[in-house]
Order: sequence, then structure tokens, then C-alpha cells
Amino acid sequence: MGLTKTEGFTIQQNSIATMAKALGHPARVAIIEYLLSVDSCICGDIVNELPLAQATVSQHLKALKNAGLIKGTIEGTSLCYCIDEKAIALLHKYFGNIATTLTCPTNDCC
Repeated sequence: MGLTKTEGFTIQQNSIATMAKALGHPARVAIIEYLLSVDSCICGDIVNELPLAQATVSQHLKALKNAGLIKGTIEGTSLCYCIDEKAIALLHKYFGNIATTLTCPTNDCC
């Protein structure tokens, strides 16, 4: 399998692709939705909200953190997570631009 040539793309294109890839799993979407609904940093409560094992939730949290969608801080022995507002703003701007630049908003084009 060949390597993808990400250096040929802009920083924003690479960032959007990384975030979109991280959002490609329903558990990660559910985590983002939960963090948005509580609107605060969460320490350990996420496992109770998902039908997944602790280790699996931790893997998904790590993927979201690596993609820059959430922030994690250490408080005592716990990792606390919250939404990274800058990342969400970047996604909002990106998809908002797509929506406003569509020249054919219905399916009549194709």
C-alpha cells in the first residue's frame, strides 16, 4: 500500500481530513454529541453514556484528541475531556462555505 502525499495539500485541507476521519465512527460522533450536550469538561462519565467498554471508549477519546476535536487535561488521577471550540469552528466554517457556494441546491444538477 502506498503512502498518501499529504504534503501536496494545504494545512487546512489536512486538518479537515484528519477531523473528518476521526468523525467516521458512530461512537466518536456520540462522544462529541455528549460533550456538546453537557457543555463542560467531563472526567470519566463518558463510559456510562456509551454501550462500549472502558478500553474502547479510551481508544475513541484518543482518536478524537489526536484529531484535535477534543481537549484533554489531567486532574488528579483522571483525564478530563471537553470540546475544542477552535476545531468545531473550523469545521463549521468549512462546511458552511460548502453549503453557501453550492450553485445547484437541489438534486436537479445530476
